[in-house]
Amino acid sequence: MSKGTEGHFDTLPIGRLGLIPLNSSAALGKKVDDYLVSWRKGRGNEFAEKYVAAYEGYERDSYIIQSQVPRFGSGEAKGIINESVRGDDIYILLDVCNYSLTYSLCGYTNHMSPDDHFQDLKRVIAAIGGKARRINVIMPYLYESRQSKRVGRESLDCASALQELTGMGVENIITFDAHDARVQNATPLHGFETIQPSYQFIKALLHNVQPLGGCGAQISAGNIPQPRAGGGKHEHHIFQV
Repeated sequence: MSKGTEGHFDTLPIGRLGLIPLNSSAALGKKVDDYLVSWRKGRGNEFAEKYVAAYEGYERDSYIIQSQVPRFGSGEAKGIINESVRGDDIYILLDVCNYSLTYSLCGYTNHMSPDDHFQDLKRVIAAIGGKARRINVIMPYLYESRQSKRVGRESLDCASALQELTGMGVENIITFDAHDARVQNATPLHGFETIQPSYQFIKALLHNVQPLGGCGAQISAGNIPQPRAGGGKHEHHIFQV
């Protein structure tokens, strides 16, 4: 919390910013960290400089909090935070669909599944131990988002996952294009943001998928595939953009 007298504050309103990119999002975390460092140091606004000058930890060489998730020979793991996060505003980044990461188990090489990544997330949150001022999770692909509703005798995995995270102290969950944003009803008293990356999707498609050639013409004509049942509203949104 901020503190001070007569309008002078020497701590950040929420807490000192801390970024914890898990191994699955190490490259993305480095890009975010570089941007934050350059943006906060290069704002160039005299009023802003006076306003933030007294905030401890506002300008730093890096906002990344070093962490580890080493594994035992049994395949189990533990989360480790290598520096204090007491009173910090923590943002944890992870990509549950990064299958390129591997670990050794009984002489075999296992590729990490979404379940493995989600367990690592919970381990890091547990390592924080409730000391952070606030914990936010940035998960570009929402874990278990495809299992967002129950049909017959099925598990509600996405809702259960959200409740697990909020139960461990997570305040906000940020994702991109959730399969069904109504899953946030599972945790109505906590923040849930689903960002629509339609512009970035179309830009990447037009710039990188050269064999399509007339992709722009096809999109303008309305030929947008619907990859799954229930995805109509997503394709309609892309067509509108």
